[in-house]
Amino acid sequence: MATKSPAPTATDNVPSYLGPFITVTALFFIFGFITNLNMALVPHLRSIFSSPQAPLPYALAMLAESAFFLAYFVFSSPTSKLIEMIGYKRTMVVSLFIQVVGCLLFVPAAKLISFPLFLTAVFVVGAGVTALQTSANPYVAILGPEHSAPVRLTLAQALNSLGGSIAPLVAGAYILTDPSKMASKAAIANTVRVPYIAIAAGLLILGLAVAFLHLPAVSQTQAFRPGKEGDPVLSRSIWSYRHTVLGAIGIFLYVGVEVGLASIAVNYFKSQGIDSEKTASFLLSLYWFGALIGRLLGSWMLTKVKSAKLLTVFGIAAAVMVLVSMFSSGQVAIWSLVLCGFFNSIMFPNIFALGIAGLGPMTSKGSGLIMTAVVGGAVIPALIGWVADQMGIQHSFVIPAFCYLFIAYYGLVGSKPKQTVVG
Repeated sequence: MATKSPAPTATDNVPSYLGPFITVTALFFIFGFITNLNMALVPHLRSIFSSPQAPLPYALAMLAESAFFLAYFVFSSPTSKLIEMIGYKRTMVVSLFIQVVGCLLFVPAAKLISFPLFLTAVFVVGAGVTALQTSANPYVAILGPEHSAPVRLTLAQALNSLGGSIAPLVAGAYILTDPSKMASKAAIANTVRVPYIAIAAGLLILGLAVAFLHLPAVSQTQAFRPGKEGDPVLSRSIWSYRHTVLGAIGIFLYVGVEVGLASIAVNYFKSQGIDSEKTASFLLSLYWFGALIGRLLGSWMLTKVKSAKLLTVFGIAAAVMVLVSMFSSGQVAIWSLVLCGFFNSIMFPNIFALGIAGLGPMTSKGSGLIMTAVVGGAVIPALIGWVADQMGIQHSFVIPAFCYLFIAYYGLVGSKPKQTVVG
């Protein structure tokens, strides 16, 4: 007797996104590495452009960070349009090639010992990283159901942290030098050339590899449905979604405080008794390694604890750590700052996922607004640097403390949507 074939189940029709997820999370390693290597330029620029009579102010050195993160403000919206025109995969390839150009600009910047050209190179690299982030974060978020987006983004950000942990070690070994052991300013500036040429070569090869990989076009999922022409939802302003706007503010403050602390950390560690650039760079790598551990643990904790609650706990803990560092000295001050890296870990993916929750066809607009807010990495470090110049590094930590307390507020209250898209 003939038997009937079993009817297809709902899970049979669900595509597997494991391969694309692994491919794209590998790119998170790239922009984690590039972003954090750029932070090494703050003490490096102080070595190049300082003199015994007139050290380069922190506020000017922090312009390396401002130039990098200003690219997010300038290019996030155009990247969203580029994604609509050529898709996620091609945008990722273009972003890698832009970074190649930026890395190669460090060669003439070092040769000419030009501060403006250094900042230009940083800005171009930042433009490429912006395009990569703007395409990769939403792509990971929509590779599956909305409720598990924080877990996927947290796992992907773990690769970001791995790249970030390695970058200070590379900087300490090949870029940061003891100025007293270098013959001239030109010799100090020249230390960036070989590392950035090698990175440019690697990015070029990676860009060509991604161009030939298969990444599916994710056009629709149940939670992130696209809007149809004439859909009245699309006429709404993204600014009417309070949890999204507050999420953008949260990202602005989070990126600013994470980058600001990392940028000033080498100089801060030296002020607390560390006498070696390489030792200070190693401690900075532990700051980023803490973020890696936190993201790996966080992806598990998010299966047990709601993301908003975990965000609140980590925000309060980070505020406590930075205040301890502010009012202590020596090893306590150093290690409490290093621990901030662990508590930073789950902030970006959870703020991002909470900020776009319930937006439906407005998801792309919400993502664009939140990614534009990464420009906080240009503003907050410069503000920290200005306060450090006026009052000392430890007094400048009042700004990170405020940022962390707002993030805790967002997890506790601000992330609760008052309006969502129904459908």
